[in-house]
Amino acid sequence: MTRKVLMNHRNTHSVSVAGVIIDDQGRALLTQRRDNGHWEAPGGILELDEDITTGLVREIREETGLDVEPVALTGVYKNMSRGIVALVFRCKVIDGELMETDEARAFRWVTASQATALASEAFGIRVVDAMQHDAVPAVRFHDGTNLLGCV
Repeated sequence: MTRKVLMNHRNTHSVSVAGVIIDDQGRALLTQRRDNGHWEAPGGILELDEDITTGLVREIREETGLDVEPVALTGVYKNMSRGIVALVFRCKVIDGELMETDEARAFRWVTASQATALASEAFGIRVVDAMQHDAVPAVRFHDGTNLLGCV
């Protein structure tokens, strides 16, 4: 018997990418989003026709004006309520200058403790995970604000 799978919002996912950019002082860059005022690492939804690295570099350039190079995958995170799987990378700047954009209205270079104070739990942990250079990638899930668990 063949089982028919219905494609609807309840069983589909989108994939996003984010870059935790680390400076020479070991701080991470957070952007303040224009749409909701939240502090997060820059990133966004992958377009269907682009590979992961291309999408990551594009999203960061669009939000910050910086060109980056991904250094390592630091975590995989699923927003359980919205069906978004996020791939987060530690990155380094290779060119460009920070500038306000249509998507980001402010920037801050922060320590891990500052990131957890500024960002929601679900987004602050991404920065903390990325700042741990010797760790294996984290696998976590959340509700959009609060962590619900990890693997």
